[in-house]
Amino acid sequence: MLGPMARTLVVKATAGADAPERCAQAFTVAATAAAAGLHVSLWLTGESTWFALPGRAQEFELPHSAPLAELLHVILTTGTVTACTQCAARRDIGPDDVLPGVRIAGAAVFVEEATAEGAQALVY
Repeated sequence: MLGPMARTLVVKATAGADAPERCAQAFTVAATAAAAGLHVSLWLTGESTWFALPGRAQEFELPHSAPLAELLHVILTTGTVTACTQCAARRDIGPDDVLPGVRIAGAAVFVEEATAEGAQALVY
């Protein structure tokens, strides 16, 4: 008999400092799921792509919210973090620019992850 199916949460963050509450919600949900033992894949798109760069998460502040840098660290340690290919290119961000552990990938990889058996995708 097969064991329980692995569960994956795919979270797409579409906002950054331009919409801080939505951004913080995405990171908080992803880090909470990771801490609960789910495999988490966090996708940084739009303005959240900037958080793939060293030091950018440390600059983010939102009252009554966990520090974004700490949430990102939890996700990087236990799951995967991906910067959108097109979003990164529009911001002149390349593979050598991002934090260790952050990959750059496109829509085909997102669709593959989001539609995999046992996956749940959330977009913020």
